Amino acid sequence: MKSNTHPTYGPVAFRDKSAGTTFLSRSTLSTRGDLPTQTDEDGTTYPVFDVDVSAASHPFWTGNARVLDSEGRVEKFRRRYGRR
Repeated sequence: MKSNTHPTYGPVAFRDKSAGTTFLSRSTLSTRGDLPTQTDEDGTTYPVFDVDVSAASHPFWTGNARVLDSEGRVEKFRRRYGRR
């Protein structure tokens, strides 16, 4: 493998502002210099990347998903075209 062709892969804290949660993972975003930093309880500093939606705030994973189509496809076809 060639050297200096791949970005460094390091720990990054992902923050979901809508849910107020933060989780630690590894990413190539750690090489960006424009990310703010966050200090963990043990004193380790991680770059922080803000995400719009995570498993903590997504309606499917939180159980707040709405059922948009409660009518079946066949019933919908029959109602629309009047066929039985």
